[in-house]
Amino acid sequence: MNKQISRWFLLIILSSSVFLSVIDIFIVNVAIPSIKRGIHGSDSDIQLVIVLYLLGYAAFLITGGRAGDYYGKKNVFIFAMSLFVLTSCLCGFSQTAWQINTARFLQGISAAFMIPQSITYIQVLFPQHHDRIRALGIYGSIAGTASVIGQFLGGLLPDVHFLMDGWRLIFLINLPLGLVAVILAAVFLKDTKTIKKSRFDHSGVSLLTVALIALIYPLVRGPELHWPWWSMVSIALSLILLYLFVFDQRRKLHTDQEPLVDVRLFTFKDFNIGLCAVLFYFMVQDTYFVINVILFQNGFGISSSETGVFFVFQGVGYVVASLLSLRLVPRYGKRVLQIGVLIMVISLLFHLLFFNSLTISRYLLLPVLFIYGTGCGSVLPSLLTMALKSIPPHFAGAASGTFSTFQQTAIALGIGIVGGVFFYKLAGDTTLAGYISAYRLATGINIFLLAIVSLFLFLLPDKPRTKTF
Repeated sequence: MNKQISRWFLLIILSSSVFLSVIDIFIVNVAIPSIKRGIHGSDSDIQLVIVLYLLGYAAFLITGGRAGDYYGKKNVFIFAMSLFVLTSCLCGFSQTAWQINTARFLQGISAAFMIPQSITYIQVLFPQHHDRIRALGIYGSIAGTASVIGQFLGGLLPDVHFLMDGWRLIFLINLPLGLVAVILAAVFLKDTKTIKKSRFDHSGVSLLTVALIALIYPLVRGPELHWPWWSMVSIALSLILLYLFVFDQRRKLHTDQEPLVDVRLFTFKDFNIGLCAVLFYFMVQDTYFVINVILFQNGFGISSSETGVFFVFQGVGYVVASLLSLRLVPRYGKRVLQIGVLIMVISLLFHLLFFNSLTISRYLLLPVLFIYGTGCGSVLPSLLTMALKSIPPHFAGAASGTFSTFQQTAIALGIGIVGGVFFYKLAGDTTLAGYISAYRLATGINIFLLAIVSLFLFLLPDKPRTKTF
């Protein structure tokens, strides 16, 4: 009995990593107008607050998993959690856009080293299939709960002023939570065996990181600066670097080295189709929050606290639908996801219909947000399952890491492209008409992207296709 209690207690310690990493995405989304004022930043500065966290996470996620094999999962988990706490404090005490964006990039890297250790520990602690499924369900539920809490606190804390500006608290609350997690992990977690033969793909990480920054940074800065020559050069350079990255990964695979990404994954047609669906879906995911938060707070003049409460309704819709979809997907397959995308599109049409005046009705706003959340909850939890259903078991780990890297990169691209269009259209027009015009354009793009998601879901086969090497 004590052993049973012990490992479930350890699960809670490990789940602190996904709780903190997820909450720091959603808590920032709702607080971006307050952060922008606090650092005296520009529109592109505040986009980078979101984007650089995601880029750090995406570029180092697979490397983070390898680090646990080489240095021991307990050591890496404690170090990464400590770094996450430190960089959170640096974010909270930042005075300039450069300071907070540097800290956010490092915070994303620390999250990339935290998460793989917790997932691998779960595999070790729960060797029985039914216990592992239950543990992963709890882990996922904590992540979902973090998204709702993050939206609420992201709205509430900027309106709380105690010794400092309230927006700083959204980062500083990680200090007590993270320190408790570090202490408990140091006391109760048992270290794992190290695998010294596992090597880091330094050139792969470097190429991927520089390529992603060279692509997304000019997409964020370019519209604000009217697309200077260096932005075009940077985008062209990113494409060259991505090509070199793929070439480098293929070469290492053929010479029996350990590449960052196993390119054999891309010979699975279903996986490629699934990644395309992931790309366009996650381009919408965070962009939705950014443009709606700015419309609500800056356009409609709704307080930060009330905005946070509104998005809790969206989060509740997500949680309810995600729990239901996990039961329906095994029976009805991709049709559940297709219906979810349709619900999202219909809800966005309602957004365009109702979110257009200062006299916006709360009685209409709340159900519209809830409906959108149910659409997200019908799609998101099963996207990974759909993308990996034809992948052989021995490729599952590599495919999951590649999926997560692709997911975070897609969110960053969405913020850069769709968010960039929104701010470019706004272009200093701070009237309600200006906000609504920019919002309509960006939301129209999101509807188009969701239509593309539907296309790729349609192309996915109902049954997995087997393939051997």
